[in-house]
Amino acid sequence: MKKLGRVYNFSAGPAVLPEEVLREAQEEMMDYRGCGQSVMEMSHRSKVFDDLINETEEDLRDLMQIPDNYRILYMQGGASLQFAMIPMNLMRHGVADYIITGQWAKKAWQEAQKYGTANAIASSADKTFTYIPDCSDLPIDENADYVYICENNTIYGTKYKKLPNTKGKLLVSDVSSCFLSEPVNVSDYGILYGGVQKNIGPAGMVISVIREDLITDDVMPFTPTMMKFKTHADANSMYNTPNCYCIYMCGKVFKWIKKMGGLSAMKERNEAKAKLLYDYLDESRLFHGTVVKEDRSLMNVPFITGDKDLDAKFVKAAEEAGFVNLKGHRTVGGMRASIYNAMPVDGVQKLVEFMKDFEKENA
Repeated sequence: MKKLGRVYNFSAGPAVLPEEVLREAQEEMMDYRGCGQSVMEMSHRSKVFDDLINETEEDLRDLMQIPDNYRILYMQGGASLQFAMIPMNLMRHGVADYIITGQWAKKAWQEAQKYGTANAIASSADKTFTYIPDCSDLPIDENADYVYICENNTIYGTKYKKLPNTKGKLLVSDVSSCFLSEPVNVSDYGILYGGVQKNIGPAGMVISVIREDLITDDVMPFTPTMMKFKTHADANSMYNTPNCYCIYMCGKVFKWIKKMGGLSAMKERNEAKAKLLYDYLDESRLFHGTVVKEDRSLMNVPFITGDKDLDAKFVKAAEEAGFVNLKGHRTVGGMRASIYNAMPVDGVQKLVEFMKDFEKENA
């Protein structure tokens, strides 16, 4: 079941990376492009690293077709720091609207309440976040500076298939667990950002794609220098020492995605993987999905047996067979298979085969 001593890693994040990328990084660990040093050792002010970060940005712009009036910022602190940075930088009228579809949208909303009026204008909490609420005619506050969503919900396995009607208001989206999984129209967003540790690279960094007009000095007066978007934009993400190795690894993944055919090809591949697993869950007498069909994520697939002891037995047996990190989030229980870009199709096929065998023995 294992390939080259490696397991099939279904972790929600930090998550599986492409083997090809890991091998390239291994080969360059001691000597990056003939410079005689590792990226982990080199000065972020060196020409070698300057070329690296510029090349990385060019590849991401190409992949996502990012318009010229958007900046790409590499920042530390994860998505959780953005929960504060976004209202500090954008809540100029002291009001923002939030759509609550899971733990991370809820945490962002709770954090924003420290800085102004944060309205929860829609929520799927009534059914344990197993669906995306109707966002076609929301009660948008006329004074709202932005509308905030978490586009793919890692814990609960839901995904917006259509962006909310913000009635002309700025849309801010946390795309952490669906970043680069499919094509997006960047112009639909004021900001789209995500922690890279789910679908792009190692833990420890956020990539934020921000419309230029939103990057100003007009921020809350108590905003720390390090928490101003303009600080990072003016310094090309190098106001302080950036997460150099993470940027390097993300760049490797960008090139891998381009080699695989870009975001359209990645979406087709992800749809095929998700179909394998969802089709089995829909026909299984033992395992059941937890999300309404129309809102299912391509990236995160939660499922249960309905019996906690049996769930635990499955997770243990799966790990012994080389399928790891399938235990569901503590707030949901059951199981969750995160099948990000780097998860090969054969990993999902083999998981489904294992589930079928387990069902025969335990149904």
